[in-house]
Amino acid sequence: MIIDKAEVIVTSPDRNFVTLKLTTDDGLTGLGDATLNGRELAVVAYLTEHVVPLLLGRDAHRIEDTWQFLYRSAYWRRGPVTMAAISAVDVALWDIKAKAAGMPLYQLLGGASRTGLMAYGHASGKTLDELFDSVRAHQAQGYQAIRIQSGVPGLRAIYGIASNDGLPGNEGVRYDHEPAQRGALPAEEDWDTRAYLRHIPTVFEAVRNEFGPEVPLLHDGHHRMTPIQAAKLGKSLEPYDLFWLEDCTPAENQEALRLVRQHTTTPLAIGEIFNTVYDYQQIIREQLIDYVRSAVTHTGGITHLKKILDYAGQYQIKSGMHGPTDISPVGMAAAMHLGLAIHNFGIQEYMQHGERTNQVFEQSYRWEGGMLHPGDKPGLGVELDVDEAGKYPYATAYLPYNRLADGTMHDW
Repeated sequence: MIIDKAEVIVTSPDRNFVTLKLTTDDGLTGLGDATLNGRELAVVAYLTEHVVPLLLGRDAHRIEDTWQFLYRSAYWRRGPVTMAAISAVDVALWDIKAKAAGMPLYQLLGGASRTGLMAYGHASGKTLDELFDSVRAHQAQGYQAIRIQSGVPGLRAIYGIASNDGLPGNEGVRYDHEPAQRGALPAEEDWDTRAYLRHIPTVFEAVRNEFGPEVPLLHDGHHRMTPIQAAKLGKSLEPYDLFWLEDCTPAENQEALRLVRQHTTTPLAIGEIFNTVYDYQQIIREQLIDYVRSAVTHTGGITHLKKILDYAGQYQIKSGMHGPTDISPVGMAAAMHLGLAIHNFGIQEYMQHGERTNQVFEQSYRWEGGMLHPGDKPGLGVELDVDEAGKYPYATAYLPYNRLADGTMHDW
């Protein structure tokens, strides 16, 4: 089963997506998600100029060998661009293999370990009233677990608040669904960690008082704290029994998590910007985290992320795969198949795509009763409508950045 065609398709229905489509000599097709939010064209060039020529004529069944070839033959290894490109190839090959077998992909990964996947949604508000309305809206959609993000008094616009005002070109778009705002330059936002640390515990106290002790609540610190600040927040949130505190520090400094662990029992989720198992070696081995946050799309595909999660499972660390709307329906389907099959599934992030995206990507996965399931069509269960995709050309868009009150650049 030989790969005789490889296409890199860029489309921007509700946001920019990069999709690799492989076709074999017997007519089977496979899709892979190569989207890298705010740097999409870097992956397009890597795929088009360097990877596609290496795929033509290769045996589509040789998934592990192809993965190792693309990783090791480049010499310059790792990094988000390289690993997103490899991921797209890997997922497309798994899609083809499962279609050839006439099975949904999760069956080739060992079969289902559960009936469905618990998912969490993103509730947010600039004020408590707005936040409460958002929580209720997510509960009405069936979400059993909910991430809580709140505005901070004195700060104009911060990460994760749906009602943040959009810039020209993004009017009417939920900010938390698409923070990469369209335009020639990235948007500048403001930040004050001390104000944030004072305010967030009061938000969780109010949410628990309003919605009770049973709802699993999550929060994303989005890399903005020093280790001691993260430790302080984790400890102050302990009375509110969080499901997890995500990305509390910039995770490049893995030893920082030792300090956080010493001061709080709040569970920690790390890794959405990690790309390989080498990013995780220390923090898994030392049990410094509780959930692996990587996406199939950015971490070398199903082949590599499954190896990371198998390693994590030795230490009772679970999956919490990245799943905002910059993961295309192709990447989401891949995460669902992997999550259904592994033993140490924890929770799946799930932000629902817009109508135009759902028209470009025809999906068989389903959302019922607060649970996700990838469906039972052969392969991933997602097909790309090329004609529909062609209606939405790429649009320049950047993620925002943060400055402190004195003008210093800060992690966003």
